[in-house]
Amino acid sequence: MSRPLIGITSYLEAARWGTWVREAVLSPQSYARAVEKAGGAPVLLPPLTLTTVDDYVRGLSGLILAGGAELDPGLYGAARDEGGEEPQPHRDRFELALARAAVAADLPLLAVARGMHVLNVAQGGSLIPRLPDVVDHDRHGESGRVHTIQISVSSKLGKAVGDRAEVTAPHRQAVKRLGAGLLAVAWADDQIVEGVELQGHRFGVGVQWHPERGTDNRLVEALVEAAAF
Repeated sequence: MSRPLIGITSYLEAARWGTWVREAVLSPQSYARAVEKAGGAPVLLPPLTLTTVDDYVRGLSGLILAGGAELDPGLYGAARDEGGEEPQPHRDRFELALARAAVAADLPLLAVARGMHVLNVAQGGSLIPRLPDVVDHDRHGESGRVHTIQISVSSKLGKAVGDRAEVTAPHRQAVKRLGAGLLAVAWADDQIVEGVELQGHRFGVGVQWHPERGTDNRLVEALVEAAAF
């Protein structure tokens, strides 16, 4: 039986190898390794043009909207924070179009960190541009800090990993208004949304943390399992 093809969104950045410096398609190897370990075949998707989006969705069995730079606040009607990251308009445009096409096609997808924000905005939702302004602390932005999240046991996320998880994933932004068809299914202790799901979708899960890291690969396995049918 052939492995399902799982697309992974990627960076388009200048990179150095040998004596060359060239624009390159980049992705942390943890995504590809997690997909391969789960029984899928990883395929990197460069954020080049929107003309490839429908072809990707038709050819893939599943999709990972990967983590990365913060989404441009202007895309959901918020003012840009002068201290925030520089937007990546090419990647934002590509991934928003890809997310919308994947949802419309009922393509199994896992949206990770930035990917969850992309999915939410693609569905018409909005984000909190700077969390400390809302929750009066910066625990979400602390690198390496482990915290416990609560998960709805009836959700696909809960069925994959249980009713709670110990996660670490520093982030400055978070889901504010949920997009159409999305349901919150995981929360931090201050009620910041840490997981979402697409209602009525074959497998459409978004999480604030990075399930491709570490030793617990159950969520990536759930994606690959859904993609195999």
